[in-house]
Amino acid sequence: MKSLITSPLNLSKKEMQDFGYKVVDAIVEHFDNQDRKLPVSNIANRKEIDSLFSEEAPENPMPANEVLKFVLDNVMPHSNIMSHPKTYAFVPGPSNYISVMSDALATGFNIFAGGWIGSSAAAGIEISTLNWLLKLFGFPVKKGGGIFTSGGSMANLTALATARKVKCGEDFSRSVIYLSDQAHSSNIKAINILGFRKEQVRIIPTDMEFKLSINKLKNAIAKDKLEGLQPFCLIASSGTTNTGTVDPLEDLAAICKKENIWLHVDGAFGAAVILSKQGKKLLKGIEKADSITVDPHKWLFQPYEIGCLLVQNHKWLSGTFTEKPVYLRDIEGNESEINFYDHGIELTRHFRALKFYMSVKTFGLQAFRKAIDYNLELAEQVEAELRKSKKWEVISPATLAIINFRYNPVNESFTENQLDQINQKISARMMDSREALLVTTILQGQVVLRMCLINPRTTLEDVKSTLNLCEKFAAE
Repeated sequence: MKSLITSPLNLSKKEMQDFGYKVVDAIVEHFDNQDRKLPVSNIANRKEIDSLFSEEAPENPMPANEVLKFVLDNVMPHSNIMSHPKTYAFVPGPSNYISVMSDALATGFNIFAGGWIGSSAAAGIEISTLNWLLKLFGFPVKKGGGIFTSGGSMANLTALATARKVKCGEDFSRSVIYLSDQAHSSNIKAINILGFRKEQVRIIPTDMEFKLSINKLKNAIAKDKLEGLQPFCLIASSGTTNTGTVDPLEDLAAICKKENIWLHVDGAFGAAVILSKQGKKLLKGIEKADSITVDPHKWLFQPYEIGCLLVQNHKWLSGTFTEKPVYLRDIEGNESEINFYDHGIELTRHFRALKFYMSVKTFGLQAFRKAIDYNLELAEQVEAELRKSKKWEVISPATLAIINFRYNPVNESFTENQLDQINQKISARMMDSREALLVTTILQGQVVLRMCLINPRTTLEDVKSTLNLCEKFAAE
């Protein structure tokens, strides 16, 4: 009987080439024009999105070029340009073209980066790039280890699962974990996922510089020990999302060593600043952590998704995550052949290391160092501009390229509530204008505007023009 299947999901060689060239052309056009392309943000409402995409799955084919044109016309324009020089909100994703094409290679060849047998070369590149990072942060290369994850959230979850296994074993019912009120929300998510109760979590207040309070931490640990509980993990921040603050890592490392507490440093945003001389001083003590989260898709200029977890001892990871299902028994290899599915949560893994590897090889670490130095200097210049103005008040000074400020003219009198409303209005009007992506946060009970300046394409003139527009919106 003749098979009825006639569509093997294939295109001809020429069709693949023509389609591929169009995709590459679109990406190149985006990279070439993103500095000037407006609007920076373009957020549609649900009704608009449903009108574009709410449809039944088609049974019949349509030309690939028509599908591509629809996506380029309707999907990309309704996405914020996270690499635009005037994207200041959240943590921008500057990205780079080499890494984008590297991702295309990894996806195009459909490389499985879970185990050695899937691709020994992929495992080799992951080992090599992890070793670069281990060395950079002062972790032991031979004994240390790590894994690339989808992002900082998954890296934090992996770290806390490892800490729980190493410090608590099977019973964590009396274990206590500590973090500051400025710690990233992904840590709370991870704590919840791992099954800790609310009464096992201590949120330690920060000081006036938004750093974790040493004295309050010591008091909390002492109280928990007196009550027969087990302090087992402290999450420190190396660059908080709100203010870029780095917790006192050396002091915290000393406390953790004395109390036998796992020190995890969430450096998803700021750890990469260690590439700069200024950053290396700020991060002094990070080499004493048990684990570090780094997010290359932030300040190492990689496209989404790539996060990273580093640990002092690679056996901590394999001891936490290794499982031996019968269907994998023939591919375990020897101890030197690392199966990264034994070092983390995912079995099926994308070849994330390739983009980091190819971009570092292409540009060299010196280019990354210069870009980070530029970002730090730019933030300091912006702070100086704000302090010279009669319109603006700096709430949190430039720290790891983040600065918080608010509209508060010296010659006018507003109540705190009025100031909050004005600054919220500035953000809302800026979003409506689509000229820049600038949003608020809350610091010391005040609504403030927050700028994150990690894009090496952002100039001081970009920021000045944005501030001028903010002043116009404030006066409306």
